[in-house]
Amino acid sequence: MSKTILVTGAGRGLGRTLAEQLTARGDKVIAHARSESALDGVPHDRRLVFDLAEPAAIADAVAALGLERLDGVIHNAGVVHIGAVAEQSLEWWRQTLTVNVTAPAELTRALLPALRAARGHVVFVNSGAGINAGPKWSSYAASKHALRALADSLRGEERPNGVRVTSVYPSHFATDMQRSVREQYDADYDPARATSPASIATTIVDLLDTPDDMVINELRIEPPNPLPIRART
Repeated sequence: MSKTILVTGAGRGLGRTLAEQLTARGDKVIAHARSESALDGVPHDRRLVFDLAEPAAIADAVAALGLERLDGVIHNAGVVHIGAVAEQSLEWWRQTLTVNVTAPAELTRALLPALRAARGHVVFVNSGAGINAGPKWSSYAASKHALRALADSLRGEERPNGVRVTSVYPSHFATDMQRSVREQYDADYDPARATSPASIATTIVDLLDTPDDMVINELRIEPPNPLPIRART
């Protein structure tokens, strides 16, 4: 049976791959991006356009969709700034926490009536940084640790309503964000040693088909032979 799934950050990388895979199997995709042009070429049934850095706009945008039921939402969009605490600006902290935590929380809140009606599934694309924080990851790791807390609280609250919540922790996979991280570290980038976005997307799509008598609360994904982040010498 066809499902309706909302994917944030659908304009590129993992989000675009998710939209492609979901559409290919017959699902209806509500594709989110911060601009209309970002969704050019992205397969979707409907679109949701707003900037996650401005979460006050989320409720009205969701209301305009008129959703009665929603089978799933995949919180995929995010930002990352690499730098020591001594170098992280106040604006970096504000942007990272707003986009990576506050916006997903507000979007989930706005979608909950439709998710409850469908006994839907909320998937948070977290990160290895949401489990362990290393040097120069302070703002990003803090946001991902907070996202984990959001997921854990939501899971307990919505279990009686039949809404399932899963946190996915991909480590190194081949995206523009990963390339940017390596560049900010002045480190080598080898996509051949990273998990492909297609593999990550396939795993997430499969989560949406989890049998009704179980829930996968957390899932960690790593490449078999990851390339450590080390600055060039």
